[in-house]
Amino acid sequence: MGLKQNLHKLKEKYKGKKMAPAFNALHTFLYTPNETTHGGGTHIKAADDLKRTMNTVIMALIPCLIFGMFNAGYQHYRALGEIEATHGFLSSSFWTLDNFMVGLWQVLPLVIVSYGVGLAVEFVFAVIKGHEVEEGYLVTGMLVPLIVPVDIPLWMLAVAVIFGVVIGKEVFGGTGMNILNPALTIRAFLFFAYPTWMSGDKVWVHGAVERDQMIAAGQNLDAISGETILGAYAQNSSVMYDYWDMFWGLIPGSVGETSKFLIIIGALFLIFTKIGSWRIILSTLIGALVMGLIFNYVVDFGWIGEGSKFYGLMSVPFWQHLIIGSILFGAVYMATDPVTASQTNRGKWIYGFLIGFISIMIRVFNPAYPEGVFLAILLMNVFAPTIDHYVIQANVKKRMKRLKVKTA
Repeated sequence: MGLKQNLHKLKEKYKGKKMAPAFNALHTFLYTPNETTHGGGTHIKAADDLKRTMNTVIMALIPCLIFGMFNAGYQHYRALGEIEATHGFLSSSFWTLDNFMVGLWQVLPLVIVSYGVGLAVEFVFAVIKGHEVEEGYLVTGMLVPLIVPVDIPLWMLAVAVIFGVVIGKEVFGGTGMNILNPALTIRAFLFFAYPTWMSGDKVWVHGAVERDQMIAAGQNLDAISGETILGAYAQNSSVMYDYWDMFWGLIPGSVGETSKFLIIIGALFLIFTKIGSWRIILSTLIGALVMGLIFNYVVDFGWIGEGSKFYGLMSVPFWQHLIIGSILFGAVYMATDPVTASQTNRGKWIYGFLIGFISIMIRVFNPAYPEGVFLAILLMNVFAPTIDHYVIQANVKKRMKRLKVKTA
């Protein structure tokens, strides 16, 4: 109670001054805002607000974050040969404190930099523009550490976050006005600015101490590096993981994308709370399956031989595309962004289908970077308003025809 009173006094003291948005933001973050709407007119009253919506999405992401920490440590010890491969989600060799601590040591700085730099930019723009600090970055700050390689340098991440928040959101007017998903804008900046760090085709090993020990022992460091599943398929190499490994998430990859089981749980939670659109999620997966099925037919008819550089990913069973890479994570947490996605129901089906369709197309035809879901979503972010426009125009024409028939 004392903290709330002190914050209220600070708000009153700095009311109307340049630093007022900073104190208002801290008060809003900890407590329900005193004022929610301004001006006259009709307002829809509901129990949820932007902060509560953002917190709900974060709750859906937390299991993926915690699992990613365990998996980072697990992949680290596997690469060093200190533990045997496990094929069970509940295996005691996976859920160990050592695995978690190694993952925590590497992943937590990514979270801190993402939130620290991103919120600092938000505060600066709030002070400059004289408006309240918006909660839109709460989800973006959690998404960014989950979609980048675990060993990316922190300064690269900081630069990318600044670029993504400024160019991807603030220049359009802030939360609710952006046409591109800020988290994907950050990922795209990293991909084009630092492509060698974003390939994601090597197993990460924590720290230089272990590397020095291996060198002293006369071991070859290349022996502990290995491709991700998408990288292996892109190079027409064999894959050592089974389907259950891919589903549970016991595979290399970005922090939050590996466990399809937890992503599905998160999807059900978002659909139940009516924050994520089931139409977009389902249509994205249908589009991916259709494109994968087309590629399978191309291989079955012999139009692409084993010598082709596209054969590996084209020959992947169409349904397996859903449990490798980031297509499922993108469909659930990225494509459903209510600001940048299509708003009409029919538009959501078209928008999601094209995301899935184009994702697999990019995955197959770009073996240098065998993952296309993030680029596909950004592309469809740009076309989402156009899709909605034509859907609405088609509906208007249909109603006009109906009116003419009735008045004839």
